[in-house]
Amino acid sequence: MTYLRKILLGFGVVLLAVAVLLWFFPARWAVALIAPQLHGMQLQHVSGSVWQGHAGQWRDRNGHDLGRVQWQLSRRALWGDVRLQLHIEGPQLDFSGSVRRVSADTYDWRDVQARVVLGAPWQSWLAAMGQPRGEVRLSVDRALLQSGWPMDLRGTAYWRDGSLRGANGEMALGDWQVQAQARDGWIKAQFHNEGDGPLRGNGQMQGNLLGWRLQATLQPHDPDAALRQSLHRWGTVDADGTVRVDRRGGLAI
Repeated sequence: MTYLRKILLGFGVVLLAVAVLLWFFPARWAVALIAPQLHGMQLQHVSGSVWQGHAGQWRDRNGHDLGRVQWQLSRRALWGDVRLQLHIEGPQLDFSGSVRRVSADTYDWRDVQARVVLGAPWQSWLAAMGQPRGEVRLSVDRALLQSGWPMDLRGTAYWRDGSLRGANGEMALGDWQVQAQARDGWIKAQFHNEGDGPLRGNGQMQGNLLGWRLQATLQPHDPDAALRQSLHRWGTVDADGTVRVDRRGGLAI
């Protein structure tokens, strides 16, 4: 009986030590463990615990500085209920929001606020759009993402001092607002210009994983020949110079 009691006592001490370690698990240890899953990105000058920590610098795989990172992870994660609050502050990126993991491939984002300065080196993937410039401010009440695709979404984006830099130089587009909604994987977005900018217009885009459709009415209000030429490639041109766009792709629309 005494021998069994010693075994149980030793087992209890080990469990207590593991519980204390998990409860105060250092953030720098956690970052070292998940380094292979960061795909070349680096969190440096890490402090705090895995539950409430801070990284003084976040670098992408090419070494570009994205800013400082703070996080709060609920200890419910020990029981599989992952809830995370994230805050990023950098020269070209600000972000704050909370996320809960619903399943292995589904995440529920809430109260997301973001500011992105377009044209930074780490945005090279945007080159296919003609190298957009300006500042985008994003506000998302909710985004339910399944394998990265929005199944449910409510959000608004503002593009300030927008422009596109292409082979013929930089084309000013002005200020634009986009309102987006998604339901059951079907996305609908409406957009329009704000103020008296170089390009006026409005339109809508809708789509899902099978296809998309873009409809818009655009009218340039300055003598920028490059802007007019670029717009004319997108649709039919009325007598007054208004461009009517109706483009689609995929199978469903």
